Amino acid sequence: MSKVKILVVEDEIIIADHICDTLDNLGYEALEPVINYTEAIEAIEAEKPDLAILDIQLSGRKTGIDIAEKIRKDYDFPFIFLTSNSDPLTVSEAKKVMPPAYLVKPFTKDELYTSIEIALYNYSKRVGEVDESELIIKDAFFIKEKNIFIKLKFEDILFIKSEHVYAEIQLINGQKHVIRGNLNKIITKLNKKFVRVHRSYIVNLDYLEQIDHNTIVILSTNIPIGKKYKDDLLLKINLL
Repeated sequence: MSKVKILVVEDEIIIADHICDTLDNLGYEALEPVINYTEAIEAIEAEKPDLAILDIQLSGRKTGIDIAEKIRKDYDFPFIFLTSNSDPLTVSEAKKVMPPAYLVKPFTKDELYTSIEIALYNYSKRVGEVDESELIIKDAFFIKEKNIFIKLKFEDILFIKSEHVYAEIQLINGQKHVIRGNLNKIITKLNKKFVRVHRSYIVNLDYLEQIDHNTIVILSTNIPIGKKYKDDLLLKINLL
């Protein structure tokens, strides 16, 4: 489990610091703010943020819209446009990169929080995941706890257990998180390291330790194997 990492691109330092402080207060991880296109790309490469807040008007030749275009083309993660200028031309230019959310200066803490939620939700909707309480972006679940989204990386998941209309995610650090959803839907969103081994279990083969006749061991945890899933499990192991 980790906090959602957010990059702020804003050339007015006082405003950037205020946004970062507010993000920290909300429970997100605010990265060191940057002021232009070059710094933004360097930060994206180094820190791999989950979301960016981009001021449209930046000092220098390239704008926040240029950064958004680069994100769309090469990195593909959600972003929010921050602007004090809502004239038709600016809005028209911004729409071309299909921003998941806007934030207009001056803004409140609640408006910032809402924009983040909208950005994550709209991005997930665009890529096919539309449950507003638990989203899947790239190789992670974004689930809501205490009114903010937290990030569960696929690589940190040992197994997922069905609990009726819910699913319990077991992490390598011993933590458990519950999301709404069935395993048939969840397995389609996961990467090739995950395999269904039972009507009630999906496991991460990276943590496979042993296979017996009717059980599998995932990091010292015994999990049953359903007969109809065993052949698929063995095939997956041979392909990895």
